[in-house]
Amino acid sequence: MESEQQRTLTDARELRALSHPVRLALMEALGGGPLTATQAGELIGESPTTCSFHLRQLARYGFVEEAGGGRGRARPWRLTRRGWSAPARPEDPDWTRASQALDRVLLDRYLQRLRRFVDDAPSYPREWYAAATGQQHLFHLTAEELTEFVAAYRKLVDDVTARADQRRTDSAARPAGSRPVELLFFGYPVESPEVPDVDPSAAS
Repeated sequence: MESEQQRTLTDARELRALSHPVRLALMEALGGGPLTATQAGELIGESPTTCSFHLRQLARYGFVEEAGGGRGRARPWRLTRRGWSAPARPEDPDWTRASQALDRVLLDRYLQRLRRFVDDAPSYPREWYAAATGQQHLFHLTAEELTEFVAAYRKLVDDVTARADQRRTDSAARPAGSRPVELLFFGYPVESPEVPDVDPSAAS
């Protein structure tokens, strides 16, 4: 069984191993449980041969493993860990370049799915069209305040995960009408126009 503990990546080669759209798609597909290369290919729209190659590459770096049973392309694969993180290491140029490359591939995937929803939104049932949301906020924060905000967000996600985790791999546990929902959260500094301080008492 996959470990509940998130894996912390420490080697730039691990980042580079993930920086491929097919491998990321395979990781997402395996999040629902073990799959053969053929089954995975049907889910992500790739050939069994392509999936077999990329699964072997993911296994080489410890992201997936054989689940046991089967032969050849009929061998099922599973994730070794539920998720992964890659903490920033700005003092390491090789790590930073590999991290940036992976982030670009991930961002492309996220935006592709978001654009697809924007295009298809009117075809969704009314309640889903109304429930979907997109928000943008601009705050003046310190790095410590942003870290505090991220920690609060992670706590909320952990609470939701604990409540709905069985639904990930057990379709019978999913409430009627439920759908996979992707939540994206980014927090990053931007260059914004400086607005001069205004003295309220000077207003006419």
